[in-house]
Amino acid sequence: MSASTTTPSEFLVISRGKWDEDLPPERIQAAIDDFYVWHEGCVAAGTMRGGQRLATGGKRVSRQGVVDGPFSESKEIIGGYWHILAGSLDEAAALAARNPCLACGLEFEIRPIEPERASAYVTSNETPAR
Repeated sequence: MSASTTTPSEFLVISRGKWDEDLPPERIQAAIDDFYVWHEGCVAAGTMRGGQRLATGGKRVSRQGVVDGPFSESKEIIGGYWHILAGSLDEAAALAARNPCLACGLEFEIRPIEPERASAYVTSNETPAR
């Protein structure tokens, strides 16, 4: 974190995609093992919080009812999530760019976590365009 930042912001990291099809399992496992070492070091340093892999399947709940998942196209599969603590979105992205799994086909979406409560009077991701 930069010296001018006293309280880091929290960012959600969403792991997307699939492993490269042409890679042998040993290469993918090496990247996974490297990820856990890297992630544990970042958690110990206070720049990340834990997360989890997501299991297969799921359900979608809406006013139309409950339907079985998964819900995304294969190129948009969400494999898991974790949290980064950083002074800015750019700083969070720079940290995520060091993830060893990038070399094997995964990619990561970094999203700022809004610290304020939702309001129908404030523009947000859920606010309809008017």
